[in-house]
Amino acid sequence: MSRADTLDRLNAADLRSACADQRIGNRVEVLGEATSTNDVVLKMAAENDEGLVIFAERQTAGRGQYGNHWESAAGKGLWFSILLRPKIPPAEASRLTAWAGETVALTINEQLSLGATVKPPNDVYVAERKVAGILLELRVVANSPNLGILGIGINVNQNLKDFSEELSLKAGSLTMAGGTPVNRQKLAVALLQNLDRTYRVFLS
Repeated sequence: MSRADTLDRLNAADLRSACADQRIGNRVEVLGEATSTNDVVLKMAAENDEGLVIFAERQTAGRGQYGNHWESAAGKGLWFSILLRPKIPPAEASRLTAWAGETVALTINEQLSLGATVKPPNDVYVAERKVAGILLELRVVANSPNLGILGIGINVNQNLKDFSEELSLKAGSLTMAGGTPVNRQKLAVALLQNLDRTYRVFLS
C-alpha cells in the first residue's frame, strides 16, 4: 500500500455524485498515484467527453509552467486535470488560463476567506506565497474543437517541512495561511461546481 493510500483519500463516488448534472465532472476518477494527471487525461481523451476530471493523490512527475517541476505531496493537496474541448483558437488559450486561475481564487475565498489573488499568467497567491498553479496544454485537432487539458495544483494541507528547501521560501498552503486543516473533499466539490458554472459563462 502506498503512502497516499494510508492518508485521508478523496472519495471519487461522492465527487461524481456532487457533479452528476455538470459538464465538468461528468466523469471523475481518483488515482492513488500518477506521473501527471495531464498525462492521464491525454491518454483517456479519445474515449471521453469534455468534462472528464482526473485527480491523483500523488504525482511523481507533476509539471508547472515552462516545464518546471511541481511538488505534489501525497494526500496533502488537490492535483487534478480536466478534459476540455473549447471552441477557441490556440492564440486565445491565455483566456482559459485566466478563467481557471480566477475561479480557483474565487473558490478559495468563498470557502476559506483567505484573500487569494491571481498573479498572471497562471498562479494563485495567499499572503505573498504561491498556493496554486494552472497548466493548460492546448492541442489543435483537425475538423473538431481543439483539445485542452487543464491541470490544476493546489497546496492544501502542507506544512513548511513538506516543501523542498528551494520552495520553502516562496510556496505556501491553505493550511499555512489559515492556521487549520482544510477538508480537501469539500474544497474539491466546491472547485468542480464553480469551474463548471464559470466555464458555461466563459463559453457563452
